Amino acid sequence: MTHAIRIHGTGGPEVLTWEAVEVGEPGPGEVRIRQTAIGLNYIDTYHRSGLYKLAVLPAVIGMEGAGRVEAVGPGVSEFKVGDRVAYGTALGAYAEARVIAADRLVKLPDSISDATAASIMLQGMTVRYLLRETYPCTADTVMLFHAAAGGVGLIACQWAKAIGATMIGTVGSDEKAALAKAAGCTHVINYRTEDYVARVREITGGAMCDVVYDGVGKDTFPSSLDCLKPKGLWVSFGNASGPVPAFDMALLSAKGSLFATRPTLMTYTARREDLVANAADLFSMIEKGAIKVEPSRSYALRDAAQAHRDLEARLTTGSIVLIP
Repeated sequence: MTHAIRIHGTGGPEVLTWEAVEVGEPGPGEVRIRQTAIGLNYIDTYHRSGLYKLAVLPAVIGMEGAGRVEAVGPGVSEFKVGDRVAYGTALGAYAEARVIAADRLVKLPDSISDATAASIMLQGMTVRYLLRETYPCTADTVMLFHAAAGGVGLIACQWAKAIGATMIGTVGSDEKAALAKAAGCTHVINYRTEDYVARVREITGGAMCDVVYDGVGKDTFPSSLDCLKPKGLWVSFGNASGPVPAFDMALLSAKGSLFATRPTLMTYTARREDLVANAADLFSMIEKGAIKVEPSRSYALRDAAQAHRDLEARLTTGSIVLIP
């Protein structure tokens, strides 16, 4: 019997329930995979809480996983039974097995383990589009990255270091500061003990940042805007502390003709060719040693509720996986 974590209504971690489910045969353009590792991400808490609306309930949440193909539907030629695969943009991950559209999968290189894949597909591809596409960073870029010791943040530290960019990261403890620094963050600010806007001004000699990457949301708005140089870009890509409140667009002009965007990985990888290119670039960075990612912690899939509690209490660092 196959099991999954399902929600029948939105709310706190207590709505996550371990249940027996039926997984059917794959239809046209689909494959069935037996999962070996599943990524835990903040977007999972948004789906669970109702911040991001789900089309149908009950539902299986989770966006990211890795495993092996165990059945192939009609019309699928790119994958075969036994292939090691991973994905990062397909709802329904919290399950021992699942059916998924083949065009959302990528093949895994032999050099990348299933646990690593489940740690990087959503978070690593997010860093890739943020630093390569949303704002094309170079060695001349000065960036501020909030939550630098989180799963996305630690990958960003390494990516920024690899391209020679200056990364200023914010964290919530001295322990997390040490993690971010070890991962390659150029300057680390503990926002609990320091005014990060003042420190950014000090670090940059008053020049401020080209881009601010903000996955925190409510707690860092509008102060994130004060860290940008004129015509700088504010990238609001997450809501770890809650959604950014509605604001008057004139605020952007008042603070220096700023740009603002609210991107998602799903948009940047909607086309098959973009998904494959993103994953290939990420895998290349890992294979050449520029980025090293191993899960900092794992939970049994049936214990997903506790994993959510720990994540939302900011008791975790780095990437976390759920093991079926």
